[in-house]
Amino acid sequence: MKKIAILGAAGQIAVLAEKMLLNDQDNELILFLRHPNKLDQSKIDNEREKIVVGDASNYDQVKNAVEGVHIVYANLAGSNIERQAKTVVKAMDAEKIKRLIWISSLGIYNEVPGKFGKWNKDVLGSYLTTYRAAADVITASDLDYTIIRPAWLTNKDEIDYEETLGANTAFKGTEVSRKSVAKHVVDLIEHPEKEIKANVGLNKPNTDGDKPAWY
Repeated sequence: MKKIAILGAAGQIAVLAEKMLLNDQDNELILFLRHPNKLDQSKIDNEREKIVVGDASNYDQVKNAVEGVHIVYANLAGSNIERQAKTVVKAMDAEKIKRLIWISSLGIYNEVPGKFGKWNKDVLGSYLTTYRAAADVITASDLDYTIIRPAWLTNKDEIDYEETLGANTAFKGTEVSRKSVAKHVVDLIEHPEKEIKANVGLNKPNTDGDKPAWY
């Protein structure tokens, strides 16, 4: 069995990833979140999914959640994201877990060019600063991390994305579906040797513009 801890398990991308991961009978999921009522309990596989209630900024709670897992997938958010990052790194180090998949945001490295980059920065503002600080915690660690920076997210029922590798590589496109991001997360969990210590931008091809078309 491959045991995976999903931190922030009620997030929309995380829920999509969970469904995909359960297609593999060898996967066992730890669903870590603050508010278990946000999950559809009727869809929980009680044999292969375990709900753990906790706060990702609480070291003891995170350490308990990741005990014995092979991979940690963090789908976290909020103004205290830097503290959460520090807590996750500390807990994983304590439990001797190396593989981390961390969802961040486009624009944290000022890597989005042109008018879209300016628009993105104007809209997201201090959000980018806090998410950059969290990403810096991850990249300074000794973990085998992959940081994923999605474009603006849609709920389109499609898997259609391309990657830009490297924090300083110019970002492409303006949007990407949550389902695409979830699929990339699942691919990394299924092939954990891929994109070690990588910083990856994800976008849907041919969506360049001054801002997302749907905005």
